Amino acid sequence: MPAPEDLPGQMASTAPEGFRSGFACFVGRPNAGKSTLTNALVGSKIAIASSKPQTTRHAIRGIVHRADAQLVLIDTPGLHKPRTLLGERLNDLVRGTWTEVDVIGVCLPANQKIGPGDTYLVGEIANLPRKPMLVAVATKSDLVGPQRMAEHLMAISALEEKLGIRWEHIVPVSAVGDDQLDVLADTLVSLLPEGPPLYPEGEITDEPEETLVAELIREVALEGVRDELPHSITVVVEEMNLREGRPAEKPLLDVFASMVVERDSQKGIIIGHKGERLRDIGAAARHQIEALLGTPVYLDLRVKVLKEWQRDAKHLNRLGF
Repeated sequence: MPAPEDLPGQMASTAPEGFRSGFACFVGRPNAGKSTLTNALVGSKIAIASSKPQTTRHAIRGIVHRADAQLVLIDTPGLHKPRTLLGERLNDLVRGTWTEVDVIGVCLPANQKIGPGDTYLVGEIANLPRKPMLVAVATKSDLVGPQRMAEHLMAISALEEKLGIRWEHIVPVSAVGDDQLDVLADTLVSLLPEGPPLYPEGEITDEPEETLVAELIREVALEGVRDELPHSITVVVEEMNLREGRPAEKPLLDVFASMVVERDSQKGIIIGHKGERLRDIGAAARHQIEALLGTPVYLDLRVKVLKEWQRDAKHLNRLGF
């Protein structure tokens, strides 16, 4: 992570006294609500959310602007048992991020019992040489009643003695129900160091638009596909430019993108019968891109086969992993 003085747009002279700024990330099992929580706090969709495990593949920063603070949330991949070189690189990215943030929010869904995956994850954080402060986030509070929530909070508290950690706070939240998000934001901000803003006012992410567009396309492609296919899909935006010769009041953004899979059989699944699935993906992705960028979009979407790209260092380097 760059040092604050290296970050673009630092506004050292504009920070009021007592202003706080820093980094936090959410961790948790697949489908624990990490990306949904990040998007809810940022107030805009900058991280893709899916029920498929290992959906997130990049450390994407979302920026929360407040009068008293600037909170930079990093949405990271989930820690998992790697089966490929890609998996190993993603785990390295996760552990590297953990050592550099000020606060880690551990997402523990209230509608699920704390299991071995949760204790493994928290145990890994406990073993870090430099330990960030920890906040337990009881996500999906809207799905349980008071009795179940009380049991869940007691189980979360018990992890302190079991794993030798210390929760700075335990906060129940519902990103979907917009319940206690303000409390969570206040909690995270209270744990940040004092310092100037790191990004200009109004900037919600430092990710290139091409990366966000590629991730939106991949999110749409992931829905409804077979269990073994999600890990094999990545998306590359080949070209993205405003079309020349259009009047200023009627812009059109041309996006040329490729969905990359590992086998010809996977290409067939993505394309679907007579190209129906590919057309559906293109239409849904185009609407999401237009909502993100606020510009009408022409999306040219293709499917390419790059054999065993998850296991090939050259392919991974070329694809940005």
